Amino acid sequence: MSQAYIIDAVRTPRGKGKKRGTLASIHPQELAAATLKAIQTRNGIDPSKVEEVVLGCVSQVADQAACIARYAVMAAHWPKEVPGYTVNRFCGSGLQAVNNVANHVGSGAMELGIGGGVESMSRVKMGDDMIGRDFTIGNEKIAASYNLVPQGISADLIATKYDISREEADRFAESSQKKAHNAIQNGYFKKSIVPITLDDGTVVTEEENPRIESDYAFLSSLGPVFKTIGEKELDAIALRSYPDVQKINHIHTLGNSSGIVDGAAALLISNDEGLKKYGLKPRAKILATVATGEDPTIMLTGPVSASRKALAAAGLQASDIDLWEINEAFASVVLYVKKTLNLSEEKINVNGGAIALGHPLGATGAILTGTVLDELERRNQRYGLITLCIGGGMGIATIIERI
Repeated sequence: MSQAYIIDAVRTPRGKGKKRGTLASIHPQELAAATLKAIQTRNGIDPSKVEEVVLGCVSQVADQAACIARYAVMAAHWPKEVPGYTVNRFCGSGLQAVNNVANHVGSGAMELGIGGGVESMSRVKMGDDMIGRDFTIGNEKIAASYNLVPQGISADLIATKYDISREEADRFAESSQKKAHNAIQNGYFKKSIVPITLDDGTVVTEEENPRIESDYAFLSSLGPVFKTIGEKELDAIALRSYPDVQKINHIHTLGNSSGIVDGAAALLISNDEGLKKYGLKPRAKILATVATGEDPTIMLTGPVSASRKALAAAGLQASDIDLWEINEAFASVVLYVKKTLNLSEEKINVNGGAIALGHPLGATGAILTGTVLDELERRNQRYGLITLCIGGGMGIATIIERI
């Protein structure tokens, strides 16, 4: 086995996933292509030497249909010999793409590849790939065997079962906004951001989603999003699996849940042979790549099992990790991981997370990997762990070591 290295990591800014969002006019193929072209330019690589482009994308319909990884290669005008394929592990798709490429090069099957992700939530709405069907995708046998509910109900179930209060969630959301604002003001993201030029010549370089005005007073005034649909019918379904909970406390709002945004990211990954052949300088080693399964009702607890599995694979303890990137799909998820693994708040999402910056589904895991690498370098620290909760009851985690 060879060692997998991260050579570089780039991403687009994140635009609000609305028709008037800053990136809404850009086709997702072009968003992904922008990151490929940036990887080529920044590293002086011959794209014909890239043996695989793997992109995560969740809603693979409409503008994101077919194989968007291959179309991104074409949109970047890379040689026709460069192949690509798309993966869907729901919210873990971007990190799964990175992990796939790391495992490809680590096995020696290839020497140079790109892993990343893309999601244009302004052009392809969340759930567009399930139009006319619920999350059982029309399979009554699945519905009969599992108590399936939307993620928001699962997030509220986690909050209830693990004693996470509305105030804790809102305080955490406020801190995410403050940390993101600080990172933007100090230029912590500039190292990795690829400017996007719109058709009218406007150049987008900044994150659009953060709202520094989202202080605790504002956040605590917002109504719970999932309370009405939960109490109408969905809570009862979830409680079949968790009768000890008795009643779900609905704490999640638009302010303490992840933002809907557009974005793309790409990481250049190689092994020892590739470093020598192409004269590349590595920025980090990839030490562990894992995925786990969880109960599909509570669904979002996977970062704990995935983190534990990754730590064991890397021969590390939770206390060894300098920086954690835990995707802020919902505040309760991060707080559950923090409490269960006994993590220091000072190590978690130090530049804010998806509550402030947004969660472009298939791209997020790749974005977080670049974010933690940049911050490890800025702080001169060693280990970073990236983990995401995943629909259907899964978790994913990756550990990197800065060189």
